[in-house]
Amino acid sequence: MHETLPHLESTDFPAITRHALTTLQVNLGYLCNLSCTHCHVNAGPKRTELMDKLTIDLVLDFIDRHKLKTLDMTGGAPEMNPHFKTLVSLAREMGVSVIDRCNLVILEQPDYEDMAGFLAENGVEIVASLPCYLEDNVDKQRGKGTFTSSLAALKKLNQLGFGQPDSGLILNLVFNPQGAQLPPEQHTLEHVYKQYLQFHYGIVFNNLFVLANLPIQRFGSMLLSKGLFEDYLQLLKDNHQQENLAKVMCRNTLSVDWQGFVYDCDFNQMLGLPLGIYSRDKVHLSDLVNQAMIGSPITVRQHCYGCTAGQGSSCGGALTQ
Repeated sequence: MHETLPHLESTDFPAITRHALTTLQVNLGYLCNLSCTHCHVNAGPKRTELMDKLTIDLVLDFIDRHKLKTLDMTGGAPEMNPHFKTLVSLAREMGVSVIDRCNLVILEQPDYEDMAGFLAENGVEIVASLPCYLEDNVDKQRGKGTFTSSLAALKKLNQLGFGQPDSGLILNLVFNPQGAQLPPEQHTLEHVYKQYLQFHYGIVFNNLFVLANLPIQRFGSMLLSKGLFEDYLQLLKDNHQQENLAKVMCRNTLSVDWQGFVYDCDFNQMLGLPLGIYSRDKVHLSDLVNQAMIGSPITVRQHCYGCTAGQGSSCGGALTQ
């Protein structure tokens, strides 16, 4: 796989600083039941990196000390971490909102059949990857048979109340483009998703999050292999919207890797870029227990244009409508 960071180092992306910290996004490990072509984590079934119980406890302590509002869990498939349920239960006991970034297919796998019920019982918000509403496109991006499994999981979630009006159980879907282009307008695509999935499969959900693919890891390597890397970077830069800078998620979110090291965002984590508040390469969550974050610098490189291009892109979808 091609290294992308050397192609991103020389940057003219605007300098930005942190606002008040509200969210801790935690990568519970790179183990996953899928190996998606757009995955910026390079997750898969053969990965062995998983967050241990000691680091889980540190995450909970950090959330409590900083009075954070949201725990945002990602992976890999976060549900495959053996301490997943413990983390969710303790965070909910603390009154913290919990987000599970779920690939849906995991909910249909052996040994995980009760996971959907557990998520419902604990009021976990599900952000589920469904890169298209058409079977061929989904299977091309995520592997043969994943669309059928995803539909089965969505129906199970709907039966538990997820995505249903007034249930309080939130089910959001995520769209990623397949190629080197910006995603379509979020509101319009959400309307198409909702109409198609309900008419053909009886499936309902709350919101669609439209995310741009950032030119790192698997996707970035693919662009380099096809000679499209520089063109894609230029596309992102040409569509930069200055107003999106105020809403990028790194302003109020810290990203934690499976070992407890901290980064300004999930993408910087995958590139190994140090937290902007420190100059050294590795900063551990334990170093920040008593650290004030407001006003501290954020590490930026050329890939950051992926979050400000067009309607903007974050883990919560488009930044502007």
